[in-house]
Amino acid sequence: MQYNSTRDRNISVSSAWAIKKGLSAEGGLFVPESFPTLSMEEIDALADYTYHERAYYVLSKFLTDFTEAELKKCIAAAYTKEKFETNSIAPVYELNQSAYFLELWHGPTCAFKDMALQILPHLLTVSMKKTNESNEVVILVATSGDTGKAALEGFKDVNGTRIIVFYPENGVSEIQKRQMVTQEGNNVSVAAVKGNFDDAQNGVKKIFTDEEYKELLDRNHFSLSSANSINWGRLVPQIVYYFSAYSDLVKGGKIVCGDRINVVVPTGNFGNILAAYYAKKMGLPIARFICASNENNVLTEFINTGVYNKNREFHTTISPSMDILISSNLERFLYDLTDGSDTLIREWMTKLSAEGCYEVTPEVKERLSELFFAGFCDDAETMAAIRRTKAEYDYVMDTHTAVAKAVYDKYVAQTGDNTKTIIASTASPFKFNQSVLIALEDFNYVAGKDEFTLLNELAQKSGMAIPKSLAELKNKPVIFDTVCGRDEMRQIVSDFLMVD
Repeated sequence: MQYNSTRDRNISVSSAWAIKKGLSAEGGLFVPESFPTLSMEEIDALADYTYHERAYYVLSKFLTDFTEAELKKCIAAAYTKEKFETNSIAPVYELNQSAYFLELWHGPTCAFKDMALQILPHLLTVSMKKTNESNEVVILVATSGDTGKAALEGFKDVNGTRIIVFYPENGVSEIQKRQMVTQEGNNVSVAAVKGNFDDAQNGVKKIFTDEEYKELLDRNHFSLSSANSINWGRLVPQIVYYFSAYSDLVKGGKIVCGDRINVVVPTGNFGNILAAYYAKKMGLPIARFICASNENNVLTEFINTGVYNKNREFHTTISPSMDILISSNLERFLYDLTDGSDTLIREWMTKLSAEGCYEVTPEVKERLSELFFAGFCDDAETMAAIRRTKAEYDYVMDTHTAVAKAVYDKYVAQTGDNTKTIIASTASPFKFNQSVLIALEDFNYVAGKDEFTLLNELAQKSGMAIPKSLAELKNKPVIFDTVCGRDEMRQIVSDFLMVD
């Protein structure tokens, strides 16, 4: 299995090279040269597999330069009982006869990013050996909240790597910030960026495409890579849990193998829903993708009109991990919809960079409408969904999962479609306890209470146990307090690596 760049399909590298590099030199993203397919017999057989076995079966189709022993070792190291609070790793919760939550937040940082970022460091270290990498690999991460902590936790103290995380100064929840600034590890660094997530992400991309700076790093024996979902090693493990969820529905007698399902994903960067699309390409019977956005509804507008326009007001919402105006993984999706036209991708991405806007072809618009339903909701609707779901089902959602549920309800109301549906539940409600409690009670209820008091309050309201990793935050000292501008990010990297 070889990988091409979305902006130059003549570039062809192994999965180990794609994972190590993260981003192609000219700014493109690595995508499989072709997609493996699974028969219904193979998919049916997965029902009797453990999550580890399902992961190996799917990942082995893509990471063909990894030996069986190497890949199984990576999987075993990532999905352990010590890291995940459930043996099933990604359990499916039945809300009603039509809707099922795929709970992706039982890992060490209580968010879906753990599903990929617990295995990525192991995939990367194997990739480094396979490509004879002698430099120390420096992981640069821009985060809207969850990726940062999950990456820090995954890469801490991993030999041959260092990791630097940038987050928007006022664009993450207090719990998310606390998770990052208290991070331990001898190879980690964290800095806040003045501005929003896109400022942080653009700053990281600028470093990645600065050839002069990369030469400086190389002279000092450092190589850059990424743990954002632009890295194929971050994206490919996410395909696994859609197969796993389908297998759990089959095993539980909720569907028969071959039955089509819908998938709902709350998304900002398009990576999580792209993984579901890739699962469909491999043969998973998905009928409809429901793309759920918050008030920063750039994806909703794009799917409905074919025009991508980031030139709009940026909203800071109660679902901060989705507060994104530039959806990086959309590039991979468009590459697929254009049958691998790197010419069109370069044209559109150049326009996005220069003008903040581009419009896809009529053919791509038609394909979008066939595959996707897109909707969005504001903070009031998000809170209403939390409140309504608790009242109807005694189930408490976080603010991102609530966006998905609110948009799903709109979809059902508009279409009457009661197809069995997997809703990606992307974070523990405890990570966003203040907003969840306001939804369940009111603003006065949380007034004057700190994050840790609110954790206990939410535990009482929900009947859920506080995740151990969040409960332990209270007594951890703050290690990182750096704040920088976007143009100062390169210097932050240099200072951490001690290069001139």
